[in-house]
Amino acid sequence: MLREINKKKFQEYGVRVIEVRGSIGSGKTSLIESLVEVLSDKYEIGVMAGDVTTTIDAERLEKKGAKVVQINTGGECHLDANLVRKAINVLDPRKLDLIFIENVGNLICPADFPLGSQQIIVVVSVTEGPYTIVKHPMILEDADLLFINKIDLAEAMDVDPSSIERDALRINPKLKVVKGSLKEGMGVQEVLKSLNLT
Repeated sequence: MLREINKKKFQEYGVRVIEVRGSIGSGKTSLIESLVEVLSDKYEIGVMAGDVTTTIDAERLEKKGAKVVQINTGGECHLDANLVRKAINVLDPRKLDLIFIENVGNLICPADFPLGSQQIIVVVSVTEGPYTIVKHPMILEDADLLFINKIDLAEAMDVDPSSIERDALRINPKLKVVKGSLKEGMGVQEVLKSLNLT
């Protein structure tokens, strides 16, 4: 399987690879930006930026100092292992310590197409409503960390972040959960600790 080939290649190059999943507007790019800012003095970082057609996220991440390769799917709602395999050589992982793969924005398709990453972060925000996890359980089944974003808006949205956490842990009891607000700079350090990146 291509995902196993990718995983083996990443291991051979000694690069750590973290996939980031989430809906459009949940905060995937903002989380990667924040992590790149904090970690760029310690690691050489690359990003595979998945999108249907645009380069908007890739341009944002390049400004933060990451080496970025854009992967446009041309209409597909997810990245797949073959697209990642082609992007590996473009990034030249021999010169990198850490790669983030930003998947295309949705909570359905990426669950069915493993890429070969070593860890998976799922980002949801309270603005997606109280039932986003219940409606998309498969996205969390192989995830390592859930970041619940925009908790500063929880009261206005009448959404309880702790309820989202409980729903998530019922699906995947091994999941690490961090609640925060990237706009306010909340939760980034907890993500770093949860992923053993500090």
